[in-house]
Amino acid sequence: MTMPRTFIRGVGNTRFGRLPGSTPLTLMAEASDAALGDAGLGRHEIDGVLCGYATTLPHLMLADRFCEFASLQPAYAHGMAGGGATGGLMAMLAHDLVRAGRCRNVLVVAGENRLSGQSRDQSVQTLAQVGEPDIEVPNGASVPAYYALLASRYLHETGMGADALSDFAVLMRTHAAAHPDAHLREPLTLEAARAARAIASPLRLSDCCPISDGAVAMVVSAEPGAGTPVRIAGAGQAHRHQHLCAIDDVMETGAAQAGGRALAEAGRGVADIDYLAIYDSFTITLVMLLEELGIAPRGGAVARLRAGDFGRDGPVPLNTHGGLLAFGHSGVAGGLMHLAEAARQLAGRAGVRQIAPRQRALFHADGGVLSSHVSLVLEAAA
Repeated sequence: MTMPRTFIRGVGNTRFGRLPGSTPLTLMAEASDAALGDAGLGRHEIDGVLCGYATTLPHLMLADRFCEFASLQPAYAHGMAGGGATGGLMAMLAHDLVRAGRCRNVLVVAGENRLSGQSRDQSVQTLAQVGEPDIEVPNGASVPAYYALLASRYLHETGMGADALSDFAVLMRTHAAAHPDAHLREPLTLEAARAARAIASPLRLSDCCPISDGAVAMVVSAEPGAGTPVRIAGAGQAHRHQHLCAIDDVMETGAAQAGGRALAEAGRGVADIDYLAIYDSFTITLVMLLEELGIAPRGGAVARLRAGDFGRDGPVPLNTHGGLLAFGHSGVAGGLMHLAEAARQLAGRAGVRQIAPRQRALFHADGGVLSSHVSLVLEAAA
């Protein structure tokens, strides 16, 4: 039996950065209004709502709270939490809900005032809780330290120098310069990236994404809407560990399994992909995911970048909005923005950032410390 198709019918986002006076609810409402307008749908046509968690509004029923705030009355509503993978996990669930006939138009939304709504100490405390409570947290580590440990092991395994990571920071900043909503739009030279102060060796400030305010929303629908349709052709997940101390091999974290499942469902291979939307909380995240997904050989992601493969005019443009490293990281919304940008590029609606026509995108995100993995294959349908 042929399964019904699902489409990303509309997307919307707020500006990312410091947005004084914003709240998770106001940000999500703004992004949702933009997504509904883009989809050509009214509130009464939304019969499903999936809402990401917000550290600045840890409401036990955030999906219902948001629906109340935004005057939505769906037949299905659900709050979700899977770290940085949450946006992709919500899109995958929306895809399944529509295919199953449970819903026809699912609003996927996330946002929070992570920069202006909490202090630096609160942010550090929140991120510190990602660690294993009996072994890792008592030693005082936080998320940057965990990724620094991953980076140290990766650099040891591949023989690559830490300076090479800076190339990805520069690429993302170059892409963000073309997006008016990006948090970091000012140029970043390779020399400045490599001279940035240490955060958790071998990671420098330029290797880390900025904390931002912002929100993103999209509508996953049974109908394509106007313009070039963009459908979700495949989806997959993998969950092999939660904590860093439980990883057997940092080169096999689960990304390959999630990506393989999504590609298999779409009936495609990595060679069929011509746009990349890959999670980049740190430069090392991006490098490791590109290689584990099979987009580059082990130790070869930087070489592909330097060859121009990931640039706007390359064979597989990467995160043309600037990714988390430059567009910004507002919790769940940061990862969801990768998916929104991929949908816009495939639909030919990316404005001044529009690249040459692309047929197929691979989205991948992880949550925790390369813990929860989700991959989606998007296709521009004729």
